[in-house]
Amino acid sequence: MSQATIHAEIQPAPQVEVQQHHPIRLYLVVWVWLFILSFCSYMVDYFQLAGLLRWSLILIFMALKAGLIIAVFMHMAWERLAFSYAILLPPTLLLVFVGIMIFESDYTLLSRLTFFSAGS
Repeated sequence: MSQATIHAEIQPAPQVEVQQHHPIRLYLVVWVWLFILSFCSYMVDYFQLAGLLRWSLILIFMALKAGLIIAVFMHMAWERLAFSYAILLPPTLLLVFVGIMIFESDYTLLSRLTFFSAGS
């Protein structure tokens, strides 16, 4: 084997940088969906919905808009699964814990009403 052959085998191949471009149609569709969800949020106020229905709809529309923004504009839809879990799992667990606390608060209120109002 000649010296040139050995030298050619040791050198790594040149790295080619690949840039990924997403079609403009994807961004336009997301913008349209964001507009539709914002319009629905506005309609909740326009029709003067009140109480639990109002806040549920507002939070649902807010979460959907945030999900679209995170997935497409922050490129989370194309990230590795481990990175997505690192970003999305903690807020999800916080929501689960808040739900547990809501159920626990009913029990705490019932206990306080039962034991502390009996002496009055």
